[in-house]
Amino acid sequence: MLEVAGIELMQKVKTIRDIDVAGKRVLIRVDFNVPMDREFNISDDTRIREALPTINYCIDHQAKNIILVSHLGRPSGKNAELSLKHIIKRLERLLGRSVVFADDIDSAKSIQATLKNNAIILLENIRFYKGEEQNDDKLSKELASLCDVYVNDAFGTSHRAHASTHGTAKYTQEKVAGLLLKKEIDSFAKAFSNPLKPVLLIIGGSKVSSKLALLNNILGLVDKIIIGGAMSNTFLQALGNDMQKSLVEKDLITQAKAILDHAKEKGVKIYLPVDVVSTDSLQSPSEIKISPVQDVPSNFMAVDVGPASTKLFNQVIRDSQTIVWNGPLGVYEMTQFSRGTFSVAHSIADTYAFSLIGGGDTADAVDKAGERDNMSFISTGGGASLELLEGKVLPAFEVLDKRN
Repeated sequence: MLEVAGIELMQKVKTIRDIDVAGKRVLIRVDFNVPMDREFNISDDTRIREALPTINYCIDHQAKNIILVSHLGRPSGKNAELSLKHIIKRLERLLGRSVVFADDIDSAKSIQATLKNNAIILLENIRFYKGEEQNDDKLSKELASLCDVYVNDAFGTSHRAHASTHGTAKYTQEKVAGLLLKKEIDSFAKAFSNPLKPVLLIIGGSKVSSKLALLNNILGLVDKIIIGGAMSNTFLQALGNDMQKSLVEKDLITQAKAILDHAKEKGVKIYLPVDVVSTDSLQSPSEIKISPVQDVPSNFMAVDVGPASTKLFNQVIRDSQTIVWNGPLGVYEMTQFSRGTFSVAHSIADTYAFSLIGGGDTADAVDKAGERDNMSFISTGGGASLELLEGKVLPAFEVLDKRN
């Protein structure tokens, strides 16, 4: 049986709707880790938009002030290019009101003491502080001193026990989930606690090693699994196919075979590619061929699922009522190797199934396929959603208040 401890715990967490924020200082851990170009133009503001309902809820319910805490990138100390100053204009435009920037925690305290009620403060990149990723107690207490209510609305970092996602909550009287976190909770619960059947898992990406725990954990619930991407090469090699120069984790072939055997015992049908698109070079391809998996050309590497596989997978998708997708099925970033992944995105969009899309590359692929608005829910957390599917209890949820 699927280990759903993480999802069960998530469902017990109190949300901001369960408490009164009127007259209180509210710290919201948001995820404003948005992509920007060299001129600091934001290319995708989805993460900022997803945080707006929680921020506006606090405004509408008369919070004394709201302080927003986020990271941006992976800085090593202070880095002007990764300053959250660059997102102030976009945030103000989306909120329709001014936001005050605080360079550090002391500045935030001074601003809190002088601004009128309902003011919004954005704290500088929390990863500029050395203690953030170490979940430092001193930093956690300093952040907690800024608020009466702690709200975590950053699912994408909820698998990290950092000061702003874990430690701060331990020193705050009220600590709850935001509205975005509530959406994530509801969507994962819908997909796994009481799903419409048959349930299909589509799993892709480059390495079996990163998805082994997921596959072993989820076999007890799903009815069907489609395996694509470079990770399918290891499974195909385990079945006796010569994948030539394709990425194969040879040390995991035995484990891949064990997963196939275990799935058969459980009555779970696993679908692997029956043909592949392969090339002589990923960096500068001069030849691209389509072949059955049993006949990959010598010195070629598989980089996408082939047309027969796509047709097979699309039929499996059409026959499913709940679909969970984590990981692209090919090198979708390159146009000539994107057809398999994009076809799957189109096929899911055309169904009436409940579709839960893992964050990260999968969300990006769905976006590039033009199907973002046609999915039931796209998670904002790639690593977080992966760990949840592995059956782990995410650290950020452990420290939030629970309903009796």
